[in-house]
Amino acid sequence: MLDVVIGLQWGDEGKGKVVDVITEDYDIIARFQGGPNAGHTLKIGDTQYVLHLIPSGIFRANTFNVIGGGVVFDPVVFKKEMDDILAVVNDADKRIYISRRAHLILPTHRLLDAAQEQAKGKSKIGSTLRGIGPTYTDKISRNGMRIGDILMKDFDRRLKDKIDQHKRLLDFYNYHDYDIDKLMEQWFEAVDYVRKMNIINSEYFLNKALDRGARVLAEGAQGTLLDIDFGTYPYVTSSSTIASGACIGLGVPSNRVNSIIGIFKAYTTRVGNGPFPTELNDQTGEMLRKQGNEYGATTGRPRRTGWLDLVALRYAVMINGVTELIMTKADVLDGFDTLRVAVRYKIDGQETEEFPFSVDDVRPIYENIPGWKANLSQIGSYDDLPVEFKNYLKFIEDFIGKKITGISVGARRKEFIYCK
Repeated sequence: MLDVVIGLQWGDEGKGKVVDVITEDYDIIARFQGGPNAGHTLKIGDTQYVLHLIPSGIFRANTFNVIGGGVVFDPVVFKKEMDDILAVVNDADKRIYISRRAHLILPTHRLLDAAQEQAKGKSKIGSTLRGIGPTYTDKISRNGMRIGDILMKDFDRRLKDKIDQHKRLLDFYNYHDYDIDKLMEQWFEAVDYVRKMNIINSEYFLNKALDRGARVLAEGAQGTLLDIDFGTYPYVTSSSTIASGACIGLGVPSNRVNSIIGIFKAYTTRVGNGPFPTELNDQTGEMLRKQGNEYGATTGRPRRTGWLDLVALRYAVMINGVTELIMTKADVLDGFDTLRVAVRYKIDGQETEEFPFSVDDVRPIYENIPGWKANLSQIGSYDDLPVEFKNYLKFIEDFIGKKITGISVGARRKEFIYCK
């Protein structure tokens, strides 16, 4: 059985925490796209961990974790993550499997990312500068290098050709602020480390596991509105972040998918540039940022904040085929007298409930909902939730047409409520 977890907004929905909570029901957790531009935050006990490449099931004993072929893989980031995790989970390296088909992020990919972003000037998209875009560019143009290549006899020659090609591109961008020898020394050390890991044909590994009746959870990164095809282009990531991307990134057929779990925040955030219809550039927005600790797990940048956008959320539910919803960060809205939710857009004087081709010039139309005066993080059961919060849930469910099956009311594992 294969279930898929995806984000329904612009990323940062709290997927890592949710995956960590529900992984006790799964045998395998598999990342299917993205790379170290992702930052999945987990709080276990009093310690906070941020995972960029490693699936969020790594802290669950007896759970195997797969980095799928649709992921772009930075050996340096991976080695650092593994070193940190092995300090607290001594068998973590035995439970990690890396697809031969995952594409390698080279040091020059990161340099090209910086050079290209700099060249855009005022048109910058807000890249994380982790080399994601240039790596996917090489992949799509059939010029990339993959994990399996580090085991090949002609690896050094092919790598040199690729680095030389990238250096010519950097010269074109007039970008010379780097020490390639130092960068490559660190990268080669990390590659040697990766060679000792479990490098597999992950498509066979996963399909055979499903044949045996294993429960597999496909973990996505970023969010639906950052999808390369269906997001707010060009302010998007370079991969398919929607549920169908799980089948492509893992090499499993669509008829294997059982359920699609969509994660959304009780409000909305965004990192980087791009349209954001419900953004709050005021005291309320700052309050949401402060109470929600809204700073990028990967970049540290302050996140933009705004009210919940139900037009965008219903769009995301539709194109993903979501079967159940999980709300995160509900506790951040504690204490607001009134909440606002966007239920329609106005574009050129016309109202619509559809998410349009361009949301640059839309004006959200809101409905007001009474807030609640309670500390949700101190509540452990659905029955004990305040009636105002239950009304908020029902309003969302009625608008979206899907049930909310779980609510995260804090950063810790125990701060999670299953709904009736």
